[in-house]
Amino acid sequence: LVMDCDTTGIEPDFALVKFKKLAGGGYFKIINRSVPAALAALGYAPAQIEEIVAHAVGHGSLGQAPHINHTALVGHGFGAEEIARIEAALPSAFDIRFVFNQWTLGAEFCREVLGIPETQLSDPGFDLLRHLGFSRAQVEAANDHVCGTMTLEGAPHLDPAHYHVFDCANPCGKTGRRFLSVESHIRMMAAAQSFISGAISKTINMPNDAGIADCLDAYLLSHRLGTKANALYRDGSKLSQPLAASLVEDDEEAEEMLASGSPTQKAAVLAERIIEKVIVKEIVRSNREKLPERRKGYTQKAIVGGHKVYLRTGEYEDGKLGEIFIDMHKEGAGFRAMMNNFAIAISVGLQYGVPLEEFVDAFTFT
Repeated sequence: LVMDCDTTGIEPDFALVKFKKLAGGGYFKIINRSVPAALAALGYAPAQIEEIVAHAVGHGSLGQAPHINHTALVGHGFGAEEIARIEAALPSAFDIRFVFNQWTLGAEFCREVLGIPETQLSDPGFDLLRHLGFSRAQVEAANDHVCGTMTLEGAPHLDPAHYHVFDCANPCGKTGRRFLSVESHIRMMAAAQSFISGAISKTINMPNDAGIADCLDAYLLSHRLGTKANALYRDGSKLSQPLAASLVEDDEEAEEMLASGSPTQKAAVLAERIIEKVIVKEIVRSNREKLPERRKGYTQKAIVGGHKVYLRTGEYEDGKLGEIFIDMHKEGAGFRAMMNNFAIAISVGLQYGVPLEEFVDAFTFT
């Protein structure tokens, strides 16, 4: 952040590990910068701190990974060139399964050496590691080593008595179980409220299994302590249960989790499947979806630097944005052409399925 802080104001950290988007494309993982300092203050040696941090952010290499490592890959026909490609892609990967694909290894290698049919290679749901015979547990173990667990729970050398120092607003990673209590959120706000004239804009995170009584207790505690606002959010409360059947189809582990898991685990499974469905939808879609001849839209007026700007939109029948037009009150021919070309480029991208959020991220503050 601009102020060189790890969190925004009074909010606790949402997660210990974050992904930073690089200007040239890709991501890299960073851990909350207070973690190494806190570990040092707790008396851990530099070598121990390095291992604890690596447990959370990963080692970024398959060199010493369990089950799926260089030796195992060589046994499946991988050469030095293919392993080098894998290693180059791992540091910015969210999951090692995203790296093992035809775009990293080459379609020819996948077909001729690994013996994968073309139909499987083009399937967005194809898992190359499972095809090679690695079990789900083996993939997860290697993934934790390479990409990290995103949590400090279970880290080597870390005393469980120190876990509470690193608690966040929500459980961290897939295996994390600890999180800050609702009361701790409210008491932190109360400690600062007397120094602030207005209300504190802050979300109080509640676990998925929180009930009406828990919400009532939170409001009463806020009232007793004199806080001027209380914004509750129950984890996973926006997920729709009817989606469950279609989202976990053909996934035995997910079905088992929905049948016997805790509410938080069920919410995590559904969220993961929703994300997968969206990703698959975007990958599969490769043709331009043109707008209907007659379509709805709206006009938005804005003033930028004293100039009037009019943004007009065109929408699909379901209300999804499909095109934009940008007009200005006063503009030269060159600037008009540039704005028209920009609007056309955005419109074509939208019609090919590029999410609007990607354009916003790319052009905001540039």
